[in-house]
Amino acid sequence: MILDNQKKCIDEINCLNLWRRYQSTLSFILYVALKKLYPDATLRIEHSISQGFYCLLNRRLIDKDLIAIDLKMREIIRADLPIQRTILPRHKAIGLFERSREKDKIKLLKNTQIEKIAVYKLDGFIDTYPNPPFERTGMVDKFYLTNFPPGFIIVFPNWHNLDSLPPYIAQPKLARIFNEYLNWVQILGITDVADLNIAIKKGQGSDIVRVAEALHEKKIVYIADRITTEKRRVILIAGPSSAGKTTFTKRLAVQLMVNGYRPILISTDDYFLPHSKTPRDKFGRLDFESIKAVDITLLNKDLLSIIKGERVLLPKFNFIKGRREKGRVVELPKNGIVMVEGIHCLNEELTPLVSKNIKFKIYISALTQLNIDDHNRISTTDTRMMRRIVRDTHYRGYTVQGVLTQWGRVRTGEEQNIYPFQEEADEMFNSALIYESAVLKKYCVPLLRKVEKNDPFYQEAKRLLDYFAFFYDLNDRDVPSNSILREFIGGSSFVY
Repeated sequence: MILDNQKKCIDEINCLNLWRRYQSTLSFILYVALKKLYPDATLRIEHSISQGFYCLLNRRLIDKDLIAIDLKMREIIRADLPIQRTILPRHKAIGLFERSREKDKIKLLKNTQIEKIAVYKLDGFIDTYPNPPFERTGMVDKFYLTNFPPGFIIVFPNWHNLDSLPPYIAQPKLARIFNEYLNWVQILGITDVADLNIAIKKGQGSDIVRVAEALHEKKIVYIADRITTEKRRVILIAGPSSAGKTTFTKRLAVQLMVNGYRPILISTDDYFLPHSKTPRDKFGRLDFESIKAVDITLLNKDLLSIIKGERVLLPKFNFIKGRREKGRVVELPKNGIVMVEGIHCLNEELTPLVSKNIKFKIYISALTQLNIDDHNRISTTDTRMMRRIVRDTHYRGYTVQGVLTQWGRVRTGEEQNIYPFQEEADEMFNSALIYESAVLKKYCVPLLRKVEKNDPFYQEAKRLLDYFAFFYDLNDRDVPSNSILREFIGGSSFVY
């Protein structure tokens, strides 16, 4: 069974890597199409949203522009042009990009310790991509563009199926949280890895940490004040794996106490059904990501009793034995508030008996805004995976391989059970910290280097090692004890 699970995981990782290459290839084709149509255009691929990438140009776009870009991209794809790869010493790569006046590439390469650079060439244009494009443009023919002022979104297949396109689903709340983070990075003066490296080299890392953490605290205070103003009594907090839900919940509880509340914290994990009743996925594995793995009847009964002011004996799930045991007794005081944390909390099916008027839903995720350069974003999923690798290897007895074995399942569960409900949130919190990769580097790199070349997970470990190579190290001494990052690297002032 372990070998079967590992094989399924490796297949999932291979699918994810093909998907990343698909994205890189489309990004390169988009860049070339834009340069052919608008030679002075500057493309910025900002973040992932609505099953695609949000893109910005340094010029105003109208509908006919998007049509022209689409047609030019399809022309390049139909021509099935070769994409050539060359490995160059860093100084030669810098020279190439100086001639093509790509300022973001020059700044990155001058402020990184990578000595050998993979440069890709398509129809006379050059670029760099951490995830290598395919060898020919004809290998990616599924995409569409949709207007999203002031930019646009390029939508591509999801990683489960590269042969079909998902429908476009607007996500205005998620877009707003990305814009909020964009304001944060502008406050910090850091939009790319090169900016962060320059700041670290100048000895400004401590200031970056302090301001980033202060921005987090400011948003948590805002959410607590809104809950107080709206007099909500049940706070439901959801987010994907390693988003930092537990620390966020504890920090929000502190701010609610400042506002005069006395919170009771409940985890939906404690309401898991015994393993004998847990549903299974299509591979026959216990599916803890499914909402059907939760005893919804008992959870709602307990929540209603708590709200009424009754004493309630909460369950505590024993993950080793695979069943619930007796937990603590709680009773909601007059100024009490209930905080429920779990992956399904945005789904109304979890708490159907609790009145919507007293519920306040919060979505939390590490929605990374930092880019490697203009054409290469940092995956929010990778940020969470690196957090999880550090936490689970240091504190939960896992190996890197063990974490990676689970990751495909976790992602599939998130896509089925969390992401469809994002827009149901009353508030969103971005747990990403612009400096965190520079801190995680010293924890992650030694672990990844232990994965040997003959290991089936070697290529994935190498991909992450190549990612960390872009960053200068940042000491974690200035990371405060209540930081969300402390949930993963240790040294938190909270008890988990």
